[in-house]
Amino acid sequence: MRSKRFLAIVVGLGAAAMPVVALGQSVSVTRSIFADQPYTLIYPEVMTATGGAGEPLVINHPNAPLQCDLTILPVEDTQWTAESALSQIDEAAVTASWAETFPGFVLGNRGTTQYQDATALFYEGTSESSPMSVPVTLLHTETVASGRGYALDCIYATSVAEQIRPLVDFIVANFATRSDAECCIGATAETEPAPAQ
Repeated sequence: MRSKRFLAIVVGLGAAAMPVVALGQSVSVTRSIFADQPYTLIYPEVMTATGGAGEPLVINHPNAPLQCDLTILPVEDTQWTAESALSQIDEAAVTASWAETFPGFVLGNRGTTQYQDATALFYEGTSESSPMSVPVTLLHTETVASGRGYALDCIYATSVAEQIRPLVDFIVANFATRSDAECCIGATAETEPAPAQ
């Protein structure tokens, strides 16, 4: 369950040495207005969203080499579970599919992870010879809910994975397959210091 939609990020990841801004208090929340494609996507406020309304929703970080794509597609397999998908993952097919966009794609860790309201399949992969001329890391997650397949893919420069991965984990953990999800999992509120007396 994926489409070839990452070619648009070639320009966006070209300058991979940019500093990464840590996740702060401010987040943006994008919710679907369509009853047949419900979702809630929560991400750092600095990121910008484009697309949606039947097209993949894309969020980009302006100061870091990070982009995430959300795609929603109808599915026929209503018995799908993340656990069964993990046990049946076809490593050769996954590798070949991503290698079309990211030459030299190598599949890495895989397992299940949690969205706010569903268990998702995840796998990671890397490409040393990507079209961006820098090594990249991909985190693919997917689930099925109410006859809809949800794929949330994030790609970032491998060289800054240590700084960017917490942002990616936050985005994935706070994603929901419904439009009324609340913020935020994995974030702690910062409090103002008490005035001196």
